[in-house]
Amino acid sequence: MSEEPTPINPEHDDDAAVYVISIASQLSGLHPQTLRQYDRLGLVSPGRASGRGRRYSLRDIALLRNVQRLIGEGINHAGIKRIIELESAVANMAIEVAKLRVEVDALLESNPPKSLAKRTASPIVVYKPDN
Repeated sequence: MSEEPTPINPEHDDDAAVYVISIASQLSGLHPQTLRQYDRLGLVSPGRASGRGRRYSLRDIALLRNVQRLIGEGINHAGIKRIIELESAVANMAIEVAKLRVEVDALLESNPPKSLAKRTASPIVVYKPDN
């Protein structure tokens, strides 16, 4: 029987923008200038500190690695930006679907469906051309 390890920092947040560009560069394996370029292109937009310095989160660093992987696969920056947008939209829709499923399950539990009327099967007509 295994127990899950206790996190070192229970308030850990993957979205917390805490890493300066030099550390993010080391963690992602990319040159700091590459990180600045990705920010200018809108591929990875880190948070900003009060002095306007970039602050990267763990999620940003994972995204940097994903961008680099996509570049390695031959996808251009515009394509990568579109892929990121679509992946984000899909993730948001998945969350919305999960919320709706919970809501539907609760409604079905509180209001069980009455027996549904049986539909009669429609005959299938196959057209056979005359030869």
